Amino acid sequence: MTLSTFGFIFTGILLNAIAQLLLKAGTRAVGAIHLNADNWLQTGLTLATQLPIIGGLACYVLSVVVWIIGLSRVDVTIAYPMLSLGYVVNAVGAVWLLGEHLSWQRMLAIFIILCGVALLARS
Repeated sequence: MTLSTFGFIFTGILLNAIAQLLLKAGTRAVGAIHLNADNWLQTGLTLATQLPIIGGLACYVLSVVVWIIGLSRVDVTIAYPMLSLGYVVNAVGAVWLLGEHLSWQRMLAIFIILCGVALLARS
């Protein structure tokens, strides 16, 4: 995999991870969502007006464009497992930006993911 191809793949992964963090930030502003027949429209409108959610959706769209470029250059058997890096980026971002806790089990899982991605990248 060339550096530019890896750049497209990793940029797609980063944008996807940023989208997740923005969506979570937007839901924090709204609170726990409990949908029912009476509130689904109002809840949808409330969510649709949250700037972090709008930003998260925009990041998703951009990540798909970048991802398609990356996929055009590398086998899906290489690219798709690289999405696992999104778990790592999201975990670090959630701790750093959202104040979430990272247990030792989660840290071990992240280490295993990183080992798998490193092995995959060398193939």
